[in-house]
Amino acid sequence: MICGRMQLEATITPGCGATAREKMPETACQRFYQCSRCGLVLRPREGDCCVFCSYADIYCPPRQTA
Repeated sequence: MICGRMQLEATITPGCGATAREKMPETACQRFYQCSRCGLVLRPREGDCCVFCSYADIYCPPRQTA
């Protein structure tokens, strides 16, 4: 969170090294993400609620507010 505002976009980076700026759902965790470069379907790592918490530069909105 920056300056008390929730961030709704994050840069997600799958294992292939591609990066994509994506909009995150505001009230839910995203359980799957398919890389547009390699086609890999990402799932959250153990202990994380969503793919943004595992593979992005910013936590998902529900975790930002927690």
